[in-house]
Amino acid sequence: MPFPPAYDSHRLETLYSTLSRSNPDYTELSAECNSCIQQIKQAVPDEMQHTLFLYEDAQISLQSILESSIYLQGFKDALHLFSELQGTSGN
Repeated sequence: MPFPPAYDSHRLETLYSTLSRSNPDYTELSAECNSCIQQIKQAVPDEMQHTLFLYEDAQISLQSILESSIYLQGFKDALHLFSELQGTSGN
């Protein structure tokens, strides 16, 4: 049974917050992404701004699905590993 979406969201927000404070590579890449998207927004003609917005929205939705799947897979992997360890400790 998957965790409630609010729990996933809170854990991921905490992870991102920690990464942004402690991982200089993450901070640098995040700033680079923000700079690039701002340049793209400025270069895109006004009549295409809505299309760019829809693209960004779709990318965020895809990322959200991916994050939830990765998070859930981590728990499945942990349970599998725990089960494997339980099986070997009885031998």
